[in-house]
Amino acid sequence: MRLFSGILIAASILPAAAQTPASPITVQQSITVTADRGLANINDSATSTAVLTGQQLQQSPGLTLDDSLHQVAGFQLFRRTSSWTANPTSAGVSLRGLGSTAASRTLVISDQVPLSDPFGAWVHWNETPTLAIDYVQILRGGGADLYGSSAIGGVVDVVPLTPTKLTFAADTFGATENTAAGDALFTTASRHLATLSALSVLSTGGYVPTAPSARGTVDTVSNVSNQAARTELHMPMTPTLTTFLRGNLLNEARANGTPDQTNGTRLWRFIGGADSTNPFAIIALRLYGLRESYRQSFSSVAANRNSETLTKLQHVPTDELGFALQGSHAFPHAVTTGLGLDLRDIRATDDETATPSFVTTSTSARQRETGGYADGIWQPKNWSFSGSIRVDSFRTFDAQKTVSNAATITPQPNIAELVASPHLGVVRYLPHGLALTGTAYRAFRGPTMNELYRTGQVGSQTTLANNALLAERATGFEGGIELSARVAHVRATYFWTEVNRPITTVLVTETATTQTLQRQNLGQLRSDGAMLEAQTVRWHSLDAAFNYQLSFASVTRFNSSSPLQTSLVGNWLPEVPRESFTSVVNYTAARIAAFHLIASYQGREFDDSANQYILHGYARFDVAAERGLTKRFSVFGGAQNVLNRAIEAGKTPTPTLAPPRLVQGGLRYRFSR
Repeated sequence: MRLFSGILIAASILPAAAQTPASPITVQQSITVTADRGLANINDSATSTAVLTGQQLQQSPGLTLDDSLHQVAGFQLFRRTSSWTANPTSAGVSLRGLGSTAASRTLVISDQVPLSDPFGAWVHWNETPTLAIDYVQILRGGGADLYGSSAIGGVVDVVPLTPTKLTFAADTFGATENTAAGDALFTTASRHLATLSALSVLSTGGYVPTAPSARGTVDTVSNVSNQAARTELHMPMTPTLTTFLRGNLLNEARANGTPDQTNGTRLWRFIGGADSTNPFAIIALRLYGLRESYRQSFSSVAANRNSETLTKLQHVPTDELGFALQGSHAFPHAVTTGLGLDLRDIRATDDETATPSFVTTSTSARQRETGGYADGIWQPKNWSFSGSIRVDSFRTFDAQKTVSNAATITPQPNIAELVASPHLGVVRYLPHGLALTGTAYRAFRGPTMNELYRTGQVGSQTTLANNALLAERATGFEGGIELSARVAHVRATYFWTEVNRPITTVLVTETATTQTLQRQNLGQLRSDGAMLEAQTVRWHSLDAAFNYQLSFASVTRFNSSSPLQTSLVGNWLPEVPRESFTSVVNYTAARIAAFHLIASYQGREFDDSANQYILHGYARFDVAAERGLTKRFSVFGGAQNVLNRAIEAGKTPTPTLAPPRLVQGGLRYRFSR
């Protein structure tokens, strides 16, 4: 807080003439942003998207990317905690009220490359340095027709910054909860070579997540120490061909709320690509690889929470290789088509060492998704018709289990599925800025190796693997009306999605302080509801965005052999509220500062599939402000959860809380030419 106070004092004594308020933070709601995997000239305007620019992300008071994205309607993590304190295995993304577990039913990508963890499909939100992000686009609704597995609820595309000029940028700030962070970016550009280097560091002391009423002497802070770095080269080979190489490093260590519960990740990602533009076609190629080492420790906590015993050590090394090739061609009569082919190959081993025996059980496997798709759009006068289809081969094979104190190798079942994912969209443009939209789709999500083979634990809740899981299959449609008027852009959407064989957790055993669950394919779930979105134009230095989602997400069929859960039909999906609301208000006071208010409300939800543990609704307010000092320097400050609400995050069965109020302040520098 001394840093925060010093910055505010420095700002107050500078002349008013030097003040240059920052640009407003505006969530752009649109149905005209391309949603077709970057295929040039193919603009599926039947799909609802939201866009946050890199500048808007930097001006948000959030410490991490998911903190900033929570202002977008319908964007929710599996739990109510943020990735600056939460275990990454609980950071699955939910859109359209479809919920998630550790694995997301929403795919996160960057430059056509999956950012979702190859082993568990959770998301490392700190992987991309903040200043290396150009913008983030959130596509709502099924996208498996182009992206394959995991895009049932939608796609989050983290678009990387491309170096085009000489730039140096840096942010540094401190915050409560013993938090410090910094970001830096340096780019160069010439006729033959452009470069980019970026770095983000974050360290926070965190907070104690266990609710005060349940705390014992074993309860400590949940926190993170994180470093992310990126370097890349862009090389124009000819006037129509550009190639690039990109490397990314993530290193983080976390404490998970007790002395013996920790986890850490080290991840190296490599991407190479080429983009060609010629009179016949626009072609893009991406080659990528990843090596990741994930570790975690688990413990058993006594009923009085005054002692714990280390029970298991886990280590998961993972390797990933893949490519994506796509091209598009424009024909006469407003017709454009695209073709694509991609492959993702994953090899991983789950090593689980029980303590105190130190017997290690290792399960290794290989997973491969190969897919191809065709896409097209026809845009006659006042109409837009789009269609696509993708076919995927999703396989898990070469799986085997070994135990360190035995010589036996136990083969695990092979899984092979062939999935077709079609998509149709239509838009009718009417006078006076009106448009009617409709889209229908099929989508799927294959089981991750985490769900198939790894035992997980969050607090006192243990989840067992299931090596016989099959892919989730989804069918959905959406319809909407959009109005672009002089004062605002408004959109209303009705959505309906039905997921068959959803992978969820079923209660197997339960005590007063612990729960044991197992992942199973159950009958069917359905999410239907409506979303209202409005974005005003800038008026007298003021603009605002309002978003509301109503989602009826429940179990419609159920089959399970568990004696503790004979039927869940009619129950709400865990961690999915019926109602959620977000509002962003921006105001620039001349010669003073730019101010931003982010208000959000999330209705009550349940923390378990049996609907026994209610998480009550809450309202949260975040604020941010930035004041220019000189042409290149500015100071900024902000706060999350300004009213310091005690937000319930979990109750299965130990009650836990989301982060308390976090106040920050820092200094920003920008130079470019």
